[in-house]
Amino acid sequence: MSEAVSREDAARVAREELADPIYGEAEPSLVERLYMWALDWLEQLMTQAGRSVPGGWWVLGPLLAVVALLVLGIILYTRPARRSRRRATVFGADTELTAADHRDLAERHAAEGRYPEAIRERMRAVNRDLEERAVITPRPGRTATELAAETSAALPERRADLYGAAALFNDVWYGDRTATAEGYGLVRDLDDALRSAVPAASTEPTP
Repeated sequence: MSEAVSREDAARVAREELADPIYGEAEPSLVERLYMWALDWLEQLMTQAGRSVPGGWWVLGPLLAVVALLVLGIILYTRPARRSRRRATVFGADTELTAADHRDLAERHAAEGRYPEAIRERMRAVNRDLEERAVITPRPGRTATELAAETSAALPERRADLYGAAALFNDVWYGDRTATAEGYGLVRDLDDALRSAVPAASTEPTP
């Protein structure tokens, strides 16, 4: 009976941890989807144990205990504090750099082979350039996905490129994808293309 209680407590603690508001603010990740899948699977097994599985808890008990420990271990390893430190460096409110400044930083990082930082600074350049030209409204704390969504509303012809760059950024900074020169080139090309892009509404003659 004590084993059942510990498994239920493990599932409850895991759900409470994932209910922290910062998880809603962060970009979606494969790890978080795996959390939810594991928890759902754990609850289903707990519900069915002793009824449809031969041997009941004598068979499922050790397995469920291991699964619960694995889920909790993953959560503790990727706690919000760890992720929030990474997220705080995306489009922060404490920077006064211009789009040109971010581009210069991006080129310096790329020249040194620091492609994650280069991609981040080039995305910041895209964000700041669009704000400077009033294509989007200045807003601190904007994520890459939000940038793609807001810019796509003004420049729908660039929607695919914007979401492609946002996906690359998210994979590099949240999904542990290896950043490459080719990936940086994709964001740089988008930045160059957007610098001359004008929202369709701005090109219509005033009556």
